[in-house]
Amino acid sequence: MNRRRRIYEGKAKILYEGPEPGTLIQHFKDDATAFNNQKHDKIEGKGVLNNRISEYLFQRLGEIGVPTHFIKRMNMREQLVREVEIIPVEVVVRNVAAGSIAKRLGMEEGTPLPRSIVEFYYKSDELGDPMVTEEHITAFNWAVPQEIDDMMSVALRANDFLCGLFLGIGIKLVDFKCEFGRLWENDTMRIVLADEISPDCCRLWDIESQEKLDKDRFRRDLGGLVEAYQEVARRLGLHVENNPQPNQSGPVLVRSQ
Repeated sequence: MNRRRRIYEGKAKILYEGPEPGTLIQHFKDDATAFNNQKHDKIEGKGVLNNRISEYLFQRLGEIGVPTHFIKRMNMREQLVREVEIIPVEVVVRNVAAGSIAKRLGMEEGTPLPRSIVEFYYKSDELGDPMVTEEHITAFNWAVPQEIDDMMSVALRANDFLCGLFLGIGIKLVDFKCEFGRLWENDTMRIVLADEISPDCCRLWDIESQEKLDKDRFRRDLGGLVEAYQEVARRLGLHVENNPQPNQSGPVLVRSQ
């Protein structure tokens, strides 16, 4: 096993030093968390599924010109990604009322929104990821106006594409959370989609039954989380190993093809 220096560990992923300058290895854990880590469990196989689904969605977004940090999947649990400076703001795109927006506005869950709505949340587990405005983002210098415009543009473009992709396999994209980073290339900088896109950060409902195929199965104690993620992967046409190996403590590097 070729071990590398650990750069950062979050709730669901670990970042390790990459094989080349400007790269990182993103390792998907089996940890399931909700309510800013107040609820926590390990669900075997979740990290393998998220790795495979996120790889596929980033590849498809890349094909339509959406800039991302993704380079390639390395093995069952790991991706090679570009090192970026993460902007401490989560961008949420909502198409249907669910979760916090339904509670805040007194809407019945499942109500279609008049149009896709973009929200911003400050990345802070200690503060509960509070909702913020563009004024907060620029006042505290988390991002400048042009970067906010770029994040919104990419998020809405990704939303349009993903809505169509999931619709084609009988799934409704209710909402999703994405993160962005600054990618420096020589003296130039551009905003790219980072982190992951998987059932961990999307609300995905079966169009016919309205069955939840996402992390709400964990949040709401519905059970069957891995089975739901497997169904999403199956509909996307992805082959995921039936017997994922236990979560490893460090990355296992494989030879590039």
